[in-house]
Amino acid sequence: MQGHRVILLEKQRFPRHQIGESLLPSTVHGICCLLGVGKDLEAAGFQRKRGGTFLWGNSPAPWTFTFSKNPDSVTGHAYQVERSKFDKILLDNAARLGVEVHQECTVTDIAFEDGRVSEVIYQDSVGATHKANATFVADAAGHQSQFYRLVGRRILSQFFQNVALYGYFRNGKRLPEPDSGNILCAAFPEGWFWYIPLTPDLTSVGVVISKKAAGKIRQGREEAFYSFVDKCPLIREYLSNASRIKEGQYGEFRLRKDYSYCNTSFFRDGLVLIGDAACFVDPVLSSGVHLATYSALLAARSINTLLAGCFDEAACFDEFEYRYRREFGNFYQFLAAFYDMHKDEKSYYWEARKTLDSKEDPREAFVRLVAGLAQEDESVFPKERHLEVHQGLGKWFETMEADARQEQNGSQLGGTPRVTSFDFDSFMPGISTEITQVQVQALLGKDRSSENPLRKEGLIPSPDGFHWVKPEALQRF
Repeated sequence: MQGHRVILLEKQRFPRHQIGESLLPSTVHGICCLLGVGKDLEAAGFQRKRGGTFLWGNSPAPWTFTFSKNPDSVTGHAYQVERSKFDKILLDNAARLGVEVHQECTVTDIAFEDGRVSEVIYQDSVGATHKANATFVADAAGHQSQFYRLVGRRILSQFFQNVALYGYFRNGKRLPEPDSGNILCAAFPEGWFWYIPLTPDLTSVGVVISKKAAGKIRQGREEAFYSFVDKCPLIREYLSNASRIKEGQYGEFRLRKDYSYCNTSFFRDGLVLIGDAACFVDPVLSSGVHLATYSALLAARSINTLLAGCFDEAACFDEFEYRYRREFGNFYQFLAAFYDMHKDEKSYYWEARKTLDSKEDPREAFVRLVAGLAQEDESVFPKERHLEVHQGLGKWFETMEADARQEQNGSQLGGTPRVTSFDFDSFMPGISTEITQVQVQALLGKDRSSENPLRKEGLIPSPDGFHWVKPEALQRF
Protein backbone atom coordinates (compact mmCIF):
# COMPACT_ATOMS: atom_id res chain seq x y z
CA MET A 1 0.00 0.00 0.00
CA GLN A 2 3.02 2.28 0.53
CA GLY A 3 4.80 1.21 -2.66
CA HIS A 4 7.31 -1.17 -1.05
CA ARG A 5 8.24 -4.63 -2.29
CA VAL A 6 6.95 -7.26 0.12
CA ILE A 7 7.31 -11.04 0.04
CA LEU A 8 5.16 -13.22 2.29
CA LEU A 9 6.31 -16.76 3.07
CA GLU A 10 3.53 -18.96 4.44
CA LYS A 11 4.31 -22.43 5.72
CA GLN A 12 0.86 -23.89 5.03
CA ARG A 13 -1.65 -23.83 2.17
CA PHE A 14 -4.71 -21.70 2.83
CA PRO A 15 -7.44 -22.30 3.86
CA ARG A 16 -6.14 -24.08 6.95
CA HIS A 17 -7.21 -24.51 10.56
CA GLN A 18 -6.17 -22.01 13.23
CA ILE A 19 -7.33 -21.17 16.73
CA GLY A 20 -8.16 -17.64 17.92
CA GLU A 21 -11.69 -17.35 16.60
CA SER A 22 -13.22 -14.64 18.78
CA LEU A 23 -12.30 -11.13 17.62
CA LEU A 24 -12.40 -7.71 19.27
CA PRO A 25 -13.83 -4.56 17.64
CA SER A 26 -10.36 -3.05 17.16
CA THR A 27 -9.49 -5.76 14.66
CA VAL A 28 -12.81 -5.70 12.83
CA HIS A 29 -13.43 -1.96 12.68
CA GLY A 30 -9.83 -0.79 12.96
CA ILE A 31 -7.13 -2.94 11.37
CA CYS A 32 -9.37 -4.70 8.84
CA CYS A 33 -10.89 -1.42 7.66
CA LEU A 34 -7.43 0.12 7.28
CA LEU A 35 -6.51 -2.90 5.14
CA GLY A 36 -9.62 -2.50 3.01
CA VAL A 37 -11.36 -5.77 3.97
CA GLY A 38 -14.16 -4.40 6.17
CA LYS A 39 -16.79 -5.07 3.52
CA ASP A 40 -15.32 -8.50 2.82
CA LEU A 41 -15.81 -9.47 6.47
CA GLU A 42 -19.37 -8.23 6.40
CA ALA A 43 -20.08 -10.14 3.19
CA ALA A 44 -18.58 -13.34 4.65
CA GLY A 45 -21.54 -13.60 7.02
CA PHE A 46 -19.49 -14.23 10.16
CA GLN A 47 -21.38 -14.53 13.45
CA ARG A 48 -21.84 -11.11 15.07
CA LYS A 49 -20.57 -10.77 18.64
CA ARG A 50 -21.98 -8.01 20.86
CA GLY A 51 -19.73 -8.81 23.81
CA GLY A 52 -19.13 -11.66 26.21
CA THR A 53 -21.07 -13.71 28.74
CA PHE A 54 -19.35 -15.12 31.82
CA LEU A 55 -20.15 -17.60 34.53
CA TRP A 56 -17.34 -16.32 36.70
CA GLY A 57 -16.83 -14.88 40.14
CA ASN A 58 -19.35 -15.17 42.95
CA SER A 59 -22.43 -14.73 40.80
CA PRO A 60 -24.52 -17.93 40.59
CA ALA A 61 -25.81 -16.93 37.15
CA PRO A 62 -24.02 -15.87 33.94
CA TRP A 63 -23.47 -12.13 33.47
CA THR A 64 -22.87 -10.20 30.26
CA PHE A 65 -20.90 -7.20 29.02
CA THR A 66 -21.25 -5.40 25.70
CA PHE A 67 -18.54 -3.66 23.68
CA SER A 68 -20.60 -0.49 23.53
CA LYS A 69 -23.50 1.11 25.35
CA ASN A 70 -25.18 0.97 21.96
CA PRO A 71 -24.40 -2.47 20.47
CA ASP A 72 -26.16 -1.41 17.25
CA SER A 73 -23.61 1.35 16.63
CA VAL A 74 -21.09 1.02 13.82
CA THR A 75 -18.37 -0.31 16.13
CA GLY A 76 -20.64 -1.97 18.69
CA HIS A 77 -19.88 -5.49 17.59
CA ALA A 78 -17.07 -7.82 16.56
CA TYR A 79 -17.19 -11.23 14.86
CA GLN A 80 -16.73 -14.87 15.75
CA VAL A 81 -14.82 -16.25 12.76
CA GLU A 82 -13.79 -19.52 11.24
CA ARG A 83 -10.10 -18.72 10.99
CA SER A 84 -9.68 -20.77 7.82
CA LYS A 85 -12.04 -18.30 6.10
CA PHE A 86 -10.97 -15.13 7.92
CA ASP A 87 -7.25 -15.69 7.36
CA LYS A 88 -7.76 -16.46 3.67
CA ILE A 89 -9.56 -13.12 3.28
CA LEU A 90 -6.46 -11.42 4.71
CA LEU A 91 -4.06 -13.46 2.58
CA ASP A 92 -5.99 -12.85 -0.64
CA ASN A 93 -6.16 -9.15 0.16
CA ALA A 94 -2.40 -9.01 0.65
CA ALA A 95 -1.92 -10.55 -2.80
CA ARG A 96 -4.48 -8.14 -4.28
CA LEU A 97 -2.51 -5.20 -2.84
CA GLY A 98 0.69 -6.40 -4.52
CA VAL A 99 2.34 -8.63 -1.92
CA GLU A 100 4.29 -11.52 -3.48
CA VAL A 101 2.68 -14.48 -1.68
CA HIS A 102 4.37 -17.90 -1.53
CA GLN A 103 2.43 -20.67 0.23
CA GLU A 104 3.81 -23.99 1.47
CA CYS A 105 7.19 -22.35 1.97
CA THR A 106 9.05 -22.89 5.23
CA VAL A 107 11.67 -20.40 6.43
CA THR A 108 14.66 -22.40 7.63
CA ASP A 109 17.07 -19.61 8.53
CA ILE A 110 17.58 -15.86 8.72
CA ALA A 111 21.00 -14.60 7.72
CA PHE A 112 22.83 -11.52 9.02
CA GLU A 113 25.59 -9.44 7.51
CA ASP A 114 27.59 -7.09 9.74
CA GLY A 115 25.04 -7.70 12.48
CA ARG A 116 22.01 -6.79 10.37
CA VAL A 117 19.39 -8.93 8.64
CA SER A 118 20.36 -9.55 5.03
CA GLU A 119 18.25 -12.47 3.76
CA VAL A 120 15.89 -15.32 4.59
CA ILE A 121 16.43 -18.91 3.47
CA TYR A 122 13.36 -21.02 2.79
CA GLN A 123 12.23 -24.30 1.25
CA ASP A 124 9.30 -24.64 -1.12
CA SER A 125 6.71 -27.43 -1.25
CA VAL A 126 9.03 -29.79 -3.17
CA GLY A 127 12.02 -29.20 -0.89
CA ALA A 128 13.98 -26.81 -3.10
CA THR A 129 15.95 -24.14 -1.23
CA HIS A 130 15.59 -20.43 -2.04
CA LYS A 131 16.95 -17.14 -0.71
CA ALA A 132 15.33 -13.73 -0.54
CA ASN A 133 17.17 -10.52 0.23
CA ALA A 134 15.44 -8.29 2.76
CA THR A 135 15.87 -4.87 4.34
CA PHE A 136 13.42 -5.85 7.07
CA VAL A 137 12.05 -9.19 8.20
CA ALA A 138 8.86 -9.50 10.26
CA ASP A 139 8.50 -12.79 12.11
CA ALA A 140 4.75 -13.45 12.26
CA ALA A 141 5.08 -17.22 12.63
CA GLY A 142 3.36 -17.41 16.02
CA HIS A 143 4.28 -19.23 19.22
CA GLN A 144 6.06 -22.05 17.36
CA SER A 145 8.55 -19.75 15.66
CA GLN A 146 12.15 -20.33 16.71
CA PHE A 147 13.54 -17.03 15.47
CA TYR A 148 12.72 -15.15 18.68
CA ARG A 149 16.07 -16.54 19.86
CA LEU A 150 17.79 -14.23 17.39
CA VAL A 151 16.23 -11.24 19.13
CA GLY A 152 16.22 -12.15 22.82
CA ARG A 153 14.99 -14.70 25.36
CA ARG A 154 11.44 -15.94 25.83
CA ILE A 155 10.44 -15.46 29.48
CA LEU A 156 7.59 -17.69 30.68
CA SER A 157 5.10 -16.29 33.14
CA GLN A 158 4.86 -18.22 36.39
CA PHE A 159 1.27 -17.03 36.77
CA PHE A 160 -0.38 -18.26 33.55
CA GLN A 161 0.68 -21.86 32.88
CA ASN A 162 -2.32 -23.44 31.24
CA VAL A 163 -3.19 -26.09 28.68
CA ALA A 164 -6.14 -25.81 26.29
CA LEU A 165 -7.98 -28.85 24.90
CA TYR A 166 -10.63 -28.08 22.30
CA GLY A 167 -12.96 -29.53 19.65
CA TYR A 168 -15.96 -28.61 17.50
CA PHE A 169 -19.66 -29.43 17.79
CA ARG A 170 -22.88 -29.27 15.76
CA ASN A 171 -26.22 -28.07 17.13
CA GLY A 172 -24.99 -26.72 20.46
CA LYS A 173 -27.32 -24.55 22.50
CA ARG A 174 -27.21 -20.75 22.09
CA LEU A 175 -27.50 -17.91 24.57
CA PRO A 176 -30.84 -16.04 24.51
CA GLU A 177 -31.16 -13.18 22.04
CA PRO A 178 -29.76 -10.63 21.53
CA ASP A 179 -26.60 -12.27 22.92
CA SER A 180 -26.67 -15.53 20.95
CA GLY A 181 -23.41 -14.58 19.21
CA ASN A 182 -21.48 -13.83 22.40
CA ILE A 183 -18.53 -15.87 23.54
CA LEU A 184 -19.50 -17.78 26.69
CA CYS A 185 -16.80 -18.38 29.31
CA ALA A 186 -17.74 -20.67 32.19
CA ALA A 187 -15.50 -21.32 35.19
CA PHE A 188 -15.48 -24.58 37.12
CA PRO A 189 -13.20 -25.95 39.88
CA GLU A 190 -10.39 -27.13 37.59
CA GLY A 191 -10.39 -24.30 35.05
CA TRP A 192 -12.76 -22.72 32.55
CA PHE A 193 -14.46 -23.37 29.21
CA TRP A 194 -14.81 -21.22 26.12
CA TYR A 195 -17.93 -21.70 24.05
CA ILE A 196 -17.78 -19.82 20.73
CA PRO A 197 -20.71 -19.86 18.27
CA LEU A 198 -19.04 -19.73 14.85
CA THR A 199 -22.21 -20.29 12.79
CA PRO A 200 -25.82 -21.09 13.73
CA ASP A 201 -24.86 -24.77 14.04
CA LEU A 202 -21.07 -24.79 14.52
CA THR A 203 -19.48 -24.21 17.94
CA SER A 204 -15.86 -24.14 19.08
CA VAL A 205 -15.58 -25.50 22.63
CA GLY A 206 -12.35 -25.59 24.62
CA VAL A 207 -11.33 -26.20 28.19
CA VAL A 208 -8.41 -24.32 29.78
CA ILE A 209 -6.85 -26.21 32.68
CA SER A 210 -3.69 -26.15 34.78
CA LYS A 211 -0.65 -28.31 34.12
CA LYS A 212 -1.60 -30.42 37.12
CA ALA A 213 -5.09 -31.20 35.81
CA ALA A 214 -3.72 -31.80 32.31
CA GLY A 215 -2.39 -35.18 33.42
CA LYS A 216 -5.83 -36.61 32.63
CA ILE A 217 -5.25 -35.91 28.93
CA ARG A 218 -2.62 -38.64 28.75
CA GLN A 219 -5.41 -41.19 29.20
CA GLY A 220 -7.14 -39.90 26.08
CA ARG A 221 -8.18 -36.48 24.85
CA GLU A 222 -11.85 -37.27 24.30
CA GLU A 223 -12.27 -38.96 27.66
CA ALA A 224 -10.51 -36.09 29.43
CA PHE A 225 -12.60 -33.46 27.64
CA TYR A 226 -15.92 -35.00 28.62
CA SER A 227 -14.75 -35.55 32.18
CA PHE A 228 -14.25 -31.78 32.43
CA VAL A 229 -17.63 -31.14 30.77
CA ASP A 230 -19.26 -33.23 33.50
CA LYS A 231 -17.80 -30.89 36.11
CA CYS A 232 -19.21 -27.76 34.45
CA PRO A 233 -23.04 -27.93 34.53
CA LEU A 234 -23.56 -24.94 32.20
CA ILE A 235 -21.40 -26.35 29.40
CA ARG A 236 -22.87 -29.80 29.97
CA GLU A 237 -26.31 -28.26 29.40
CA TYR A 238 -25.23 -26.40 26.25
CA LEU A 239 -23.73 -29.57 24.75
CA SER A 240 -26.54 -31.91 25.84
CA ASN A 241 -28.04 -32.15 22.33
CA ALA A 242 -24.86 -31.45 20.38
CA SER A 243 -22.76 -33.88 18.36
CA ARG A 244 -19.00 -33.66 18.02
CA ILE A 245 -17.60 -33.19 14.52
CA LYS A 246 -15.33 -36.09 13.59
CA GLU A 247 -14.24 -35.26 10.06
CA GLY A 248 -12.48 -32.48 8.14
CA GLN A 249 -10.53 -29.62 9.68
CA TYR A 250 -12.73 -29.71 12.80
CA GLY A 251 -12.65 -33.46 13.26
CA GLU A 252 -10.20 -33.88 16.12
CA PHE A 253 -9.53 -32.76 19.66
CA ARG A 254 -6.55 -30.42 19.57
CA LEU A 255 -4.13 -29.46 22.32
CA ARG A 256 -2.49 -26.08 22.78
CA LYS A 257 -0.05 -25.14 25.50
CA ASP A 258 -1.30 -21.81 26.55
CA TYR A 259 1.59 -20.49 28.60
CA SER A 260 1.96 -16.75 28.85
CA TYR A 261 5.35 -15.48 27.77
CA CYS A 262 7.14 -12.41 26.58
CA ASN A 263 10.42 -11.94 24.76
CA THR A 264 13.09 -9.79 26.36
CA SER A 265 13.35 -7.85 23.08
CA PHE A 266 10.96 -7.44 20.16
CA PHE A 267 13.41 -6.00 17.61
CA ARG A 268 17.02 -6.06 16.48
CA ASP A 269 18.67 -4.59 13.37
CA GLY A 270 16.00 -5.28 10.77
CA LEU A 271 14.24 -8.24 12.46
CA VAL A 272 10.94 -7.55 14.25
CA LEU A 273 8.74 -9.97 16.20
CA ILE A 274 4.99 -9.45 15.95
CA GLY A 275 1.99 -11.28 17.36
CA ASP A 276 2.61 -14.51 19.25
CA ALA A 277 6.21 -14.58 18.06
CA ALA A 278 6.82 -11.78 20.58
CA CYS A 279 4.37 -12.46 23.42
CA PHE A 280 1.11 -14.11 24.45
CA VAL A 281 -1.18 -13.53 27.43
CA ASP A 282 -4.22 -15.78 27.85
CA PRO A 283 -7.34 -16.53 25.77
CA VAL A 284 -10.06 -15.54 28.25
CA LEU A 285 -10.66 -12.03 26.82
CA SER A 286 -9.88 -12.91 23.19
CA SER A 287 -6.89 -10.58 23.05
CA GLY A 288 -4.67 -12.74 20.79
CA VAL A 289 -5.77 -11.53 17.35
CA HIS A 290 -5.99 -7.95 18.62
CA LEU A 291 -2.40 -8.01 19.89
CA ALA A 292 -1.19 -9.70 16.69
CA THR A 293 -2.84 -7.27 14.28
CA TYR A 294 -2.13 -4.22 16.42
CA SER A 295 1.57 -5.09 16.69
CA ALA A 296 1.66 -5.58 12.92
CA LEU A 297 0.29 -2.07 12.44
CA LEU A 298 2.93 -0.68 14.83
CA ALA A 299 5.69 -2.52 12.97
CA ALA A 300 4.37 -1.32 9.59
CA ARG A 301 4.43 2.28 10.83
CA SER A 302 8.03 1.86 11.92
CA ILE A 303 9.19 0.25 8.67
CA ASN A 304 7.33 2.77 6.49
CA THR A 305 8.81 5.68 8.44
CA LEU A 306 12.34 4.30 8.16
CA LEU A 307 12.05 3.65 4.45
CA ALA A 308 10.79 7.20 4.03
CA GLY A 309 13.94 8.44 5.79
CA CYS A 310 12.09 10.38 8.48
CA PHE A 311 13.63 9.02 11.71
CA ASP A 312 16.37 6.65 12.73
CA GLU A 313 15.73 2.99 13.44
CA ALA A 314 16.06 3.27 17.21
CA ALA A 315 13.39 5.96 17.49
CA CYS A 316 10.89 4.12 15.29
CA PHE A 317 11.24 0.71 16.89
CA ASP A 318 11.50 2.06 20.42
CA GLU A 319 8.01 3.45 19.78
CA PHE A 320 6.87 0.09 18.37
CA GLU A 321 8.21 -1.86 21.32
CA TYR A 322 7.00 0.56 23.97
CA ARG A 323 3.44 0.56 22.63
CA TYR A 324 3.31 -3.20 22.10
CA ARG A 325 4.66 -3.96 25.59
CA ARG A 326 2.22 -1.48 27.07
CA GLU A 327 -0.73 -3.10 25.34
CA PHE A 328 0.44 -6.58 26.33
CA GLY A 329 1.05 -5.41 29.90
CA ASN A 330 -2.42 -3.88 30.23
CA PHE A 331 -4.07 -7.16 29.28
CA TYR A 332 -1.66 -9.19 31.41
CA GLN A 333 -2.30 -7.16 34.55
CA PHE A 334 -6.05 -7.06 34.02
CA LEU A 335 -6.29 -10.81 33.39
CA ALA A 336 -4.15 -11.70 36.40
CA ALA A 337 -6.58 -9.82 38.62
CA PHE A 338 -9.61 -11.14 36.72
CA TYR A 339 -8.54 -14.69 37.46
CA ASP A 340 -8.97 -13.96 41.14
CA MET A 341 -12.71 -13.33 40.77
CA HIS A 342 -13.78 -16.89 41.43
CA LYS A 343 -15.93 -18.48 44.10
CA ASP A 344 -14.11 -21.78 44.59
CA GLU A 345 -11.19 -20.85 46.83
CA LYS A 346 -10.43 -24.51 47.61
CA SER A 347 -9.66 -25.29 43.98
CA TYR A 348 -6.01 -25.74 43.11
CA TYR A 349 -6.50 -23.99 39.79
CA TRP A 350 -7.91 -20.81 41.25
CA GLU A 351 -5.94 -20.75 44.48
CA ALA A 352 -2.68 -20.88 42.51
CA ARG A 353 -3.75 -17.70 40.72
CA LYS A 354 -5.12 -15.83 43.69
CA THR A 355 -3.80 -12.27 43.96
CA LEU A 356 -6.65 -10.36 45.57
CA ASP A 357 -9.14 -11.05 48.32
CA SER A 358 -12.09 -10.15 46.11
CA LYS A 359 -15.62 -10.96 47.31
CA GLU A 360 -17.49 -8.29 45.41
CA ASP A 361 -20.06 -8.61 42.66
CA PRO A 362 -18.32 -9.58 39.39
CA ARG A 363 -19.69 -6.62 37.45
CA GLU A 364 -18.43 -4.20 40.12
CA ALA A 365 -15.10 -6.00 40.28
CA PHE A 366 -14.75 -5.76 36.51
CA VAL A 367 -15.20 -2.01 36.67
CA ARG A 368 -12.79 -1.70 39.60
CA LEU A 369 -10.10 -3.71 37.85
CA VAL A 370 -10.40 -1.65 34.70
CA ALA A 371 -10.26 1.55 36.68
CA GLY A 372 -7.18 0.23 38.43
CA LEU A 373 -5.39 0.25 35.10
CA ALA A 374 -6.10 3.91 34.53
CA GLN A 375 -5.81 5.56 37.92
CA GLU A 376 -2.47 6.18 39.56
CA ASP A 377 -3.80 5.92 43.10
CA GLU A 378 -5.38 2.48 42.68
CA SER A 379 -3.32 -0.57 41.86
CA VAL A 380 -5.06 -3.87 41.16
CA PHE A 381 -2.26 -5.69 42.98
CA PRO A 382 -1.14 -5.20 46.58
CA LYS A 383 2.52 -4.18 46.58
CA GLU A 384 3.56 -7.27 48.51
CA ARG A 385 2.11 -9.51 45.75
CA HIS A 386 3.36 -7.57 42.73
CA LEU A 387 6.60 -9.46 42.17
CA GLU A 388 4.94 -12.79 42.84
CA VAL A 389 2.26 -12.16 40.23
CA HIS A 390 4.68 -10.99 37.59
CA GLN A 391 7.45 -13.48 38.32
CA GLY A 392 8.92 -14.71 35.09
CA LEU A 393 8.26 -11.54 33.10
CA GLY A 394 11.38 -9.72 34.27
CA LYS A 395 12.10 -6.21 35.49
CA TRP A 396 10.95 -4.71 32.19
CA PHE A 397 7.31 -5.29 33.25
CA GLU A 398 7.66 -3.33 36.46
CA THR A 399 9.31 -0.48 34.55
CA MET A 400 6.69 -0.58 31.81
CA GLU A 401 3.87 -0.51 34.34
CA ALA A 402 5.37 2.49 36.13
CA ASP A 403 5.77 4.33 32.81
CA ALA A 404 2.17 3.55 31.87
CA ARG A 405 0.85 4.90 35.16
CA GLN A 406 2.92 8.08 34.79
CA GLU A 407 1.53 8.50 31.29
CA GLN A 408 -2.02 8.04 32.52
CA ASN A 409 -1.78 10.75 35.19
CA GLY A 410 0.01 13.15 32.89
CA SER A 411 3.13 13.55 35.03
CA GLN A 412 5.59 12.80 32.22
CA LEU A 413 3.98 15.30 29.91
CA GLY A 414 3.73 18.02 32.51
CA GLY A 415 -0.06 17.93 32.42
CA THR A 416 -2.72 17.38 35.02
CA PRO A 417 -4.03 13.96 35.97
CA ARG A 418 -6.83 12.76 33.73
CA VAL A 419 -9.98 11.51 35.39
CA THR A 420 -11.61 8.71 33.46
CA SER A 421 -15.00 7.26 34.22
CA PHE A 422 -15.39 3.55 33.53
CA ASP A 423 -18.51 1.46 33.33
CA PHE A 424 -19.03 -2.20 32.69
CA ASP A 425 -20.52 -1.91 29.21
CA SER A 426 -17.54 0.03 27.83
CA PHE A 427 -14.75 -1.80 29.62
CA MET A 428 -12.87 -2.80 26.46
CA PRO A 429 -12.10 0.80 25.46
CA GLY A 430 -11.25 1.32 29.14
CA ILE A 431 -8.59 -1.37 29.09
CA SER A 432 -6.80 0.28 26.22
CA THR A 433 -7.14 3.64 24.55
CA GLU A 434 -5.33 2.04 21.62
CA ILE A 435 -8.43 -0.03 20.80
CA THR A 436 -10.44 3.15 20.46
CA GLN A 437 -7.75 5.06 18.55
CA VAL A 438 -7.34 2.37 15.89
CA GLN A 439 -11.10 2.35 15.28
CA VAL A 440 -11.27 6.14 15.09
CA GLN A 441 -8.35 6.10 12.65
CA ALA A 442 -10.22 3.71 10.34
CA LEU A 443 -13.53 5.59 10.61
CA LEU A 444 -12.34 9.19 10.28
CA GLY A 445 -8.88 8.95 8.68
CA LYS A 446 -7.21 12.33 8.36
CA ASP A 447 -10.26 14.09 9.81
CA ARG A 448 -9.70 12.66 13.27
CA SER A 449 -8.09 14.73 16.01
CA SER A 450 -4.41 14.09 16.64
CA GLU A 451 -3.27 11.76 19.40
CA ASN A 452 -1.10 12.66 22.34
CA PRO A 453 2.25 10.88 22.70
CA LEU A 454 2.28 8.06 25.21
CA ARG A 455 5.52 9.26 26.76
CA LYS A 456 7.81 12.26 26.81
CA GLU A 457 9.33 12.88 23.36
CA GLY A 458 7.36 9.93 21.99
CA LEU A 459 6.07 9.64 18.43
CA ILE A 460 2.45 9.57 17.31
CA PRO A 461 0.66 8.15 14.24
CA SER A 462 0.56 10.26 11.10
CA PRO A 463 -2.82 11.43 9.72
CA ASP A 464 -2.96 8.43 7.36
CA GLY A 465 -2.15 6.04 10.24
CA PHE A 466 0.77 4.32 8.48
CA HIS A 467 3.78 6.33 9.68
CA TRP A 468 5.21 7.88 12.84
CA VAL A 469 5.53 11.66 13.22
CA LYS A 470 6.48 14.05 15.99
CA PRO A 471 3.49 15.81 17.61
CA GLU A 472 4.60 19.23 16.43
CA ALA A 473 4.74 18.01 12.84
CA LEU A 474 0.95 17.67 12.76
CA GLN A 475 0.64 21.43 13.06
CA ARG A 476 1.87 21.66 9.46
CA PHE A 477 -0.92 19.45 8.08
